[in-house]
Amino acid sequence: MLILGIDPGLRITGYGLIRKSNKNLELIEAGTIKTNEKHSLGERLKRVYEDLEEIFQQHKIDVVVLEKLFAHAKHPITAYILGHVRGVAVLLCEEKKVELIEYLPTRVKKAVVGNGHASKEQVQQMVFTRLGLKSKFLDYDITDALALAMTYCFTKENKI
Repeated sequence: MLILGIDPGLRITGYGLIRKSNKNLELIEAGTIKTNEKHSLGERLKRVYEDLEEIFQQHKIDVVVLEKLFAHAKHPITAYILGHVRGVAVLLCEEKKVELIEYLPTRVKKAVVGNGHASKEQVQQMVFTRLGLKSKFLDYDITDALALAMTYCFTKENKI
């Protein structure tokens, strides 16, 4: 089973694709999609769409996992911007007929670290440990996306 986690952002969207087989998780591909802040919103969203679509074309993805959208009173514009990028991912899932799952950030942290209020560093460390990664040079956008995909694996009936 191939699970794609997407950490949406207008400036940087992180993604992580893992394969779950039996009790094993394997990293297939991970990276970021960066957009140019000088470009229009439409151009930037098109870039995210095209890059994600390429991932869908290269792999037979079974499930996509996104972080549930929530608005913070101090940063309402952030939710607005994330909504656009999330919409791109939701549209692709619908077009490709791929199941879409959403989790709250606290659920992801709880599933991956065991603490719903874990730091980004703790989440990153557990992603490296669980996937057996030697390099510690993945940025938070990537490890957050991988954590989303891992959460799906950890919360399904066949827990790892």
